[in-house]
Amino acid sequence: MEQERIAKRLSRAGVASRREAERMLAEGRVRLNGKPLTDPATKVGPEDAITVDGKPVAAPEPARLWRYHKPAGLVTTARDEKGRTTIFDHLPTELPRVMSIGRLDLNSEGLLLLTNDGGLKRKLELPQTGWMRRYRVRVKGSPTEAALAPLKSGMTVGGERFQPMEVALDRQQGANAWLTVGLREGKNREIRRAMAEIGLEVNRLIRLSFGPFQLGDLAQGAVEEIKPRILRDQLGLGPAPDAPAAKPARRRPARPRR
Repeated sequence: MEQERIAKRLSRAGVASRREAERMLAEGRVRLNGKPLTDPATKVGPEDAITVDGKPVAAPEPARLWRYHKPAGLVTTARDEKGRTTIFDHLPTELPRVMSIGRLDLNSEGLLLLTNDGGLKRKLELPQTGWMRRYRVRVKGSPTEAALAPLKSGMTVGGERFQPMEVALDRQQGANAWLTVGLREGKNREIRRAMAEIGLEVNRLIRLSFGPFQLGDLAQGAVEEIKPRILRDQLGLGPAPDAPAAKPARRRPARPRR
């Protein structure tokens, strides 16, 4: 393993995010080869002994990826200043420390990718990745092809430019219509804001896929690890072909609201 910054090493070892690691360093909780360390830019190698709060830091884990079927009503954040329930309150206890790749807002549901590796998280969140994210979207109203045209050509909402979306009208169901929407950027509340701009109110939004990874028939609230072979094929990551795959994580009961 090449040398890397201490904050990155702590993140890859599953101790904390880089931002949290920097705070630990500033608080004097980290020691390098027995000496206090506060500079997050310090580089460390495999031969260095690192402790946090007196406990040795384990070697970095290999990058892993999970599919999670997020229910509506959960916040995609580790901590919520309003005290709302987060996805991390509902994840299985046997999962290692994980981070979400991108977000789904409070009222959205469907596929959310989780990883234990900060580098993989940043890589997959970059717009340059160009991965299509597909959604099933229910809107109030009776949209026509003409009404949907601005979404397909790209539009500016509140001074922010949205790139062209793929939009297909699937069916009209009473006062609502179901659409399939594909986009590559995934800006904050992009679909809801774009639909509102053309006079449509989104009342249900389900992410079906993120790049090559599909929601499929994964049950709501369930978590399933993506097999190492798929990580190798899609991302060039994972253990050797003869290494055993980790068992899928089991769902634990939801915690009661306080």
